[in-house]
Amino acid sequence: MPRSPCRGAYESRAFGAGADEFRSILRSGVGLTAVVAIASYATKSEIARGFVVLAIPATVLLALLLRYFLRRDLSRHRYRGRCMRRVLVVGRNGEAAELSERLEKRPADGYRVVAVCRPRGDSRPGGTPADALDEADIMAAVNRHSVDVVAIASDPDLAGQSLRRLSWALEQHGVELIVSPGIIEVAGPRISIRPVAGLSLLHLERPSASAGPHLLKSIFDRVVALILLIVALPLLAGIALSVKLSSRGPVLFKQQRVGRANAVFTMLKFRTMVVDAEARLAELEPQSDGNTVLFKLRFDPRVTKIGGYLRRFSLDELPQLINVLRGEMSLVGPRPPLEQEVAMYAADDTRRMLVKPGLTGLWQVSGRSDLSWDESVLLDLRYVDNWSMTLDLLILWKTVRAVVKGSGAY
Repeated sequence: MPRSPCRGAYESRAFGAGADEFRSILRSGVGLTAVVAIASYATKSEIARGFVVLAIPATVLLALLLRYFLRRDLSRHRYRGRCMRRVLVVGRNGEAAELSERLEKRPADGYRVVAVCRPRGDSRPGGTPADALDEADIMAAVNRHSVDVVAIASDPDLAGQSLRRLSWALEQHGVELIVSPGIIEVAGPRISIRPVAGLSLLHLERPSASAGPHLLKSIFDRVVALILLIVALPLLAGIALSVKLSSRGPVLFKQQRVGRANAVFTMLKFRTMVVDAEARLAELEPQSDGNTVLFKLRFDPRVTKIGGYLRRFSLDELPQLINVLRGEMSLVGPRPPLEQEVAMYAADDTRRMLVKPGLTGLWQVSGRSDLSWDESVLLDLRYVDNWSMTLDLLILWKTVRAVVKGSGAY
């Protein structure tokens, strides 16, 4: 079957899963613009510029909005247990359990694990060594549970010719086959399958490190930050006046944070606490609602009345747009850490410092203060390994909803 004009955006596997369908629509819009321009030049035909400049971008925007609302509707159905694909997980105990947990953890992706097929002997701790996974057992489980998808956890015994024969058998039953390579927290654009020496090899590309994407991100950050500062100037003035009149002390709160390549900078926020907040921290630490590293208190007595409203809608963070203009922060990135946090980082955690910290990020749209320390670090590492301009735009879009709801903000 030929690939659709939207480069996979209409394939069922793209619906409701990741940012691939949005990325496909954007690429198709750019491709259509290029085709129209080239065709117009080649045929000497007169095509209205308004069609190219307005109609195509408007169509792409409407398609993106329609997809967004369709995804939300599909997610609501899936959280209620509808529109799900029945999955048989195949693999050994540890790998199968991990894959099952990950599939069940995100019902919005549309997978419901109905059974697990393990090799004989694998379920008996301390017993005989497990046999190799048997194709007949897998097919029997497929028929017994009427599954739509067979998910193979990484297993050396089920590979090569065995996996090929299994795919043929499943094809006859109209059952989809998916294989987990055991690689976690890596987005689709970094993974590709290439034929080499008669084998289908999975290639894992390096995270984007070229100067071009980083330069584009830096220009985008500063232009948008400047526009937002100009538009929000009356709001900033009103907040500054409210902070000044509501309690004694400076309008801005300045704190040392660590940025890209461990460079220390002064982060700006509107002051939301009383002036002696730092001195009172020690007496409140036993009551912390935060994680094992960060101090957070849901009903912090040091927060002023106006400060509570500013925190509720993240308005206290607006001065960080100045940090973005200075090049110390980005609009999207990992949460800017304190120096004492960086001192406690494990070896893997230091990858957070490869990019600039952000005004918002995956942590902002995934729970903020409700996250554990490990969850927060995992989200930051996921962003560092998979960042792209498309992902940044998606996070910015989701940030608006997270700020309006105020979930995890205290």
